[in-house]
Amino acid sequence: MQFHHHGYVSGDPRVQPAAGVGLNRPEELPDEVDVLIVGSGPAGMLAAAQLSMFPNVTTRLVERRPGRLAIGQADGIQARSVETFQAFGFAERIIAEAYRITEMAFWKPDPANHANIIRTARAVDDEMGISEFPHLIVNQARVLDYFAEFAANSPTRLKPDYGYEFQGLEVADSGDYPVTVTLRHTSGPNEGRERIVRAKYVVGSDGARSKVRQAIGCTLAGDQANHAWGVMDVLAVTDFPDIRTKCAIQGAKGSILHIPREGGHLFRMYVDLGEVDPNSQHSVRDTSIEEIIAKANDILHPYTLDVRNVAWHSVYEVGHRLTDRFDDVLPADRGTRTPRVFITGDACHTHSAKAGQGMNVSMQDGFNIAWKLGHVLEGRSPESLLSTYSEERQVVAKNLIDFDKEWSTMMAKKPEEFEHPSDLEDFYVQTAEFPAGFMTQYTPSLIVGSSDHQDLATGFPVGKRFKSAPVVRVGDTNPIHLGHHATADGRWRIYVFADPALPGTNSATDKLAGWFANSPESPLAATPAGADLDAWFDLKVIYQQPHTAVDINAAPAVFKPQVGPFRLTDYEKVYATDPKADIFDLRGIDRNGAVVVVRPDQYVANVVPLAATAELGAFFGPLLKPLQQAAPAQPRQAVAAAAR
Repeated sequence: MQFHHHGYVSGDPRVQPAAGVGLNRPEELPDEVDVLIVGSGPAGMLAAAQLSMFPNVTTRLVERRPGRLAIGQADGIQARSVETFQAFGFAERIIAEAYRITEMAFWKPDPANHANIIRTARAVDDEMGISEFPHLIVNQARVLDYFAEFAANSPTRLKPDYGYEFQGLEVADSGDYPVTVTLRHTSGPNEGRERIVRAKYVVGSDGARSKVRQAIGCTLAGDQANHAWGVMDVLAVTDFPDIRTKCAIQGAKGSILHIPREGGHLFRMYVDLGEVDPNSQHSVRDTSIEEIIAKANDILHPYTLDVRNVAWHSVYEVGHRLTDRFDDVLPADRGTRTPRVFITGDACHTHSAKAGQGMNVSMQDGFNIAWKLGHVLEGRSPESLLSTYSEERQVVAKNLIDFDKEWSTMMAKKPEEFEHPSDLEDFYVQTAEFPAGFMTQYTPSLIVGSSDHQDLATGFPVGKRFKSAPVVRVGDTNPIHLGHHATADGRWRIYVFADPALPGTNSATDKLAGWFANSPESPLAATPAGADLDAWFDLKVIYQQPHTAVDINAAPAVFKPQVGPFRLTDYEKVYATDPKADIFDLRGIDRNGAVVVVRPDQYVANVVPLAATAELGAFFGPLLKPLQQAAPAQPRQAVAAAAR
């Protein structure tokens, strides 16, 4: 965390100075906004938190509830989400209060007595070490609290506007605020009254029964699995030995997915209620909590479950549905106009809860669209950037649904229906990378380059999330994870992995630094006049030598930009390898050097050689040219002076 560069900070450094629309922010919902987010679920809250970092963008989030969520239905937090929490500054705190999954136990009928269950296998949760972050279980409400705290402490001082229910919208062909939204007060003195708000863009994060989705003519298409599950969060006394371990239990009388919850006592059980008659008109949803508990006891035999308190329970039928598009542009109009309305999370994809995917994928939806809206509204990027949201996230949702169909089908099978006794645990281990959130790979587009130079950094696949690795910061000799320094501030990251030469030797790395500082094709040339040199692009260098061999004074000045009103030197952009874990070896980086470009949402956008300045300029050009036409770029001499 960096602070004091604008003067001494005596309070909590997580509370950033108010700026832009955060100065004198009105408590009442204004009549006109840049972005209106509908729904304060995981996707909506993350989108709001990200947009809160754009000081000149007016973002408001409306929620029909009168206040914060008290009990959330989702609770599984995959490692990719914890990486995201790190960018928003609360990974350590939420890890401390969460339940951590390290193993999963598998229970099946005892061959000697099929009425009983026995433990047959254990599986390590992350045997391959796909992330330095853990797999967690924590109440969705707490996740929302942390995002709300981040947004409230941001420059825009964003807070949810509770007590507004979305009624409908209309999109005009022109105008500064072309989306007219009708809301209804659900609480307070104006309860029942309608309210009109005009917006430049709307993000619908209002769940599986999304009214925003209906308003733009999207429908969820898919199928019902005709299988029902009862789910309960309970406090109980039991002799089941793995009550504090995640378990897949397949008994003679059904299946249970058992998930311990945070706090050491609470746990969740998904209890198999069996096949559902498609003509029953969903009568299974009337199953009582007493019936769910009785069914759980039948499956757990010879163990017993004495439930003392029920925090929450529900019954659901497994369904897998996906919308044909994630924005308001019809297929025939694609490429002819700018999307104005977007849907995220359960509004555009629904599936079972047992793979722990819903909240995790939804948050990445929110992350994806939010930084893009921020860049377009601030004039950094063309409006065409917004079309990449539906293109990227619909594919991810389709892959999720395909995976979940297979997993939920396997969980519903009877033990004797498996070809091999270990099929379930084998599938769990072999597919671990997918539910953890690391199989997403975006294809080439405006913001994802080709894989022509992938051999230069094989451990950073283009289109996949940037997998962090240890390095040592030269300035203070601290060992850190390189990716942990990337905060959710809307900036692109450019990592320069140096050639074998030390700094100050007129090496390929030094020449590249000169291009960044002086070339009109450099992305830094788009930095607005008066802003810090790294305001839009966070440029870092990683040398191959240990930190004791790197003279930080010899490092090119562009890697040590002057920041803040006092023009202080930022010493946190020059790194060296960690002798215990050399990042060049860990991530397959060519010893001749490479440049790895990472998007604001932590996905690798490009890999190029150190000398490929023309390729870097060509990649960033389409993203920055509209800005340079619309507003004066920072004069080249100003950039060069700042770099010196």
